[in-house]
Amino acid sequence: MARAPATADVFNAIAEAHRREILDVLVGGEKPVGAIVDALAISQPQVSRHLRVLSEVGLVRCRADGRRRLYRLNPTCIRPLHDWVAKYEHLWSGRLDRLDDYLSEIQRHHEGPDQQSRGAP
Repeated sequence: MARAPATADVFNAIAEAHRREILDVLVGGEKPVGAIVDALAISQPQVSRHLRVLSEVGLVRCRADGRRRLYRLNPTCIRPLHDWVAKYEHLWSGRLDRLDDYLSEIQRHHEGPDQQSRGAP
């Protein structure tokens, strides 16, 4: 089966680990390419290629500041990712709640009736 190009949509664009790392760096705010290179310890040409892909799908915006190019996240295009992950967040929250209940029950069982009646932690 042929693989979709990275620029097809945000999901394909973030399939590459370095692109996700770039997004993580940009969560802290607008950055020039050099700061992204320093944060990730990958080459400037690689960072520029990944930024181009992220820009083409709209996840990242660029603005000129003299000769520098500053990159920032575009929250509008991150929304589809958030909406998709939100469906699964609900699933995991329910599982974590059940795990918490189970662990509390185990703790109560191991404390024994004497400690439970005295209100021991």
